[in-house]
Amino acid sequence: MPRFFSDNISQDTAVINGSDAVHIGRSLRMRLGDELIVCNDGIEYTTTIQSISDSEVVCEIVSSCKSSAEPDIDLILFQAVPKSDKLDFIVQKAIELGAKKIYPVITSRCVSRPDKKGFDKKRQRLQKIALEAAKQSGRGIIPHVEDIIDFNKCVELLSQTDFPLMCYEKGGRNLNEIGLKSHSTVGVFIGSEGGFDQSEADFCIQNGVITIGLGNRILRCETAPISAISIIMNLTGNM
Repeated sequence: MPRFFSDNISQDTAVINGSDAVHIGRSLRMRLGDELIVCNDGIEYTTTIQSISDSEVVCEIVSSCKSSAEPDIDLILFQAVPKSDKLDFIVQKAIELGAKKIYPVITSRCVSRPDKKGFDKKRQRLQKIALEAAKQSGRGIIPHVEDIIDFNKCVELLSQTDFPLMCYEKGGRNLNEIGLKSHSTVGVFIGSEGGFDQSEADFCIQNGVITIGLGNRILRCETAPISAISIIMNLTGNM
């Protein structure tokens, strides 16, 4: 069944606007009485179309339930900005696997170093990728791609999670040793192509961040977040 996201939901009605409304009517050729799923804040609403136009689709809510695709942990990915379009791939796969929020981060070894103003247009594209990944994977929310942040801000936010983790190329604790549990917040910090500077690792450790390893092989910066998120979701029963 086609699924869409909307913030315009009342007790009995869900309204879909903009390009999604056009897509429903023109591309999918849906008609009055057809069923579709509307998602908002982790809740899935089964609906039937009551009216349809290029500007809005009004649906009657038939039933609702909590989205089974949403993990019971809040996983936040802090990703050092990689070169070229690797961040597109990372955002797409991280959201398919259950990440709730993604912060692009500038670290000392980032080759790509866009400023906040220059990154804004790219962030809009990344948010669109996030939306499509959420639809494709059946998510009940649209995970957010945040504005780019610096290393110090990253460590500050990372330290506020229940399990602040740094995937360090020089190794660290195994993920199955740190007591990950459901209904917690997990922050995962991944480096760029050059990994992390020793001073950055030291600073993270001083601020309570746990360094973890992902095995005996050095993973690419676009492989490491996918591996880490997959393992975390599996260990917490969310795969």
